Amino acid sequence: MTVDMDFVSEHAGRPPARLTRRDVARALLAVPSGQALVAVPDLRRAMFAAGNPLSAAFWDSVKATLAAIENGVATVGDVQRWLEATGTEPILITRDYFVWPEEGERGPVATELYELLVAHLEERVESGEIDPDRLVAGDSAAREVYERIQDRWLATPLPDGRVPGAAVSDELDQELFASWDEEEAFALSELRRVLADLPEPSLPSAELAAAAGRLRALLTEPGYPGNVLRACAGLDGEPLPEDDTELWLTVAAGVASPVSDLQDEDEHQFWDLEGELSQEDAALAALCTIHHADWLATVAALARRGPGVLASPERIARLVAESDDIDVDMDDPEDLETTESLFTSVTPLWRELGIVDDHTVLTALGWWGLPKALERAWSPE
Repeated sequence: MTVDMDFVSEHAGRPPARLTRRDVARALLAVPSGQALVAVPDLRRAMFAAGNPLSAAFWDSVKATLAAIENGVATVGDVQRWLEATGTEPILITRDYFVWPEEGERGPVATELYELLVAHLEERVESGEIDPDRLVAGDSAAREVYERIQDRWLATPLPDGRVPGAAVSDELDQELFASWDEEEAFALSELRRVLADLPEPSLPSAELAAAAGRLRALLTEPGYPGNVLRACAGLDGEPLPEDDTELWLTVAAGVASPVSDLQDEDEHQFWDLEGELSQEDAALAALCTIHHADWLATVAALARRGPGVLASPERIARLVAESDDIDVDMDDPEDLETTESLFTSVTPLWRELGIVDDHTVLTALGWWGLPKALERAWSPE
């Protein structure tokens, strides 16, 4: 591969006279740093001949950055900062905490709006509002202008009414939900495959009635664990199901797939990252963190073993690690500890539901209802 003017123009999709600093920088980063360093003098002369010389400050930064990469002393952050100093490379994380997806992970909306922002920044360079030479020199005032321009653009409606920052975030949310739904559908199919090979447990009517009675009282009480179970089941402000089976399955399914968070925003603030989480918030955070695969491995193992099997967090972590139903590598002790820690928030709630007893042993009610609850949690409404 020859790193010359033709290569840079083809890489950028522009003729030499319209190439920007960003175009040149990205083309040089697309090849080995040693090869790019060798090509810089000829490329600089070719740009001058094309009437687009750029600046001495830019070319000095090119040589310094490529040399740092070649010598193994440049960090990813250093290179990103250098790219941004070209004046037309969008900042990956803005002052307002907007985060652009990585290049290979951008959807159609993010790709379109990213290119529109690049064009907007090019206009600001042309107008003199953005000064790339001051940026590459590390001028803090120039950097502040550069960041402010991007924050303002991300928050300003386009002619078609879209607000760029919100539109990109909405697309990311949709992709996340789609990926989540796909993972959930696969987990549900695997759960049903496992259950199809197992005998159907009989309903322990007396145990269910007793558990439902305790649950009805608990769900009316303030504080933990009633507030967590209400949030999991989406029952805050809603009348409880009259049927015991419906109530029990609704709450048990919510533990595996929480419907909502806590409603008292003054007392429970997930976003207060510097504060210590309450018991309720910590429990909900753990429930929302457990992967479909871990739930599948846990419930499948317990369903196969039946009542009387130990279902402590430590045992569950080992069941997940040893499961043939999922493809995971948990040889690292930290992985086991993480799984155990997450299920430490699950087993106390299972105890309230009668899924496990006071010794964290699976009950007949848990054997009968846990697979049904998980299937309900993952089934489309």
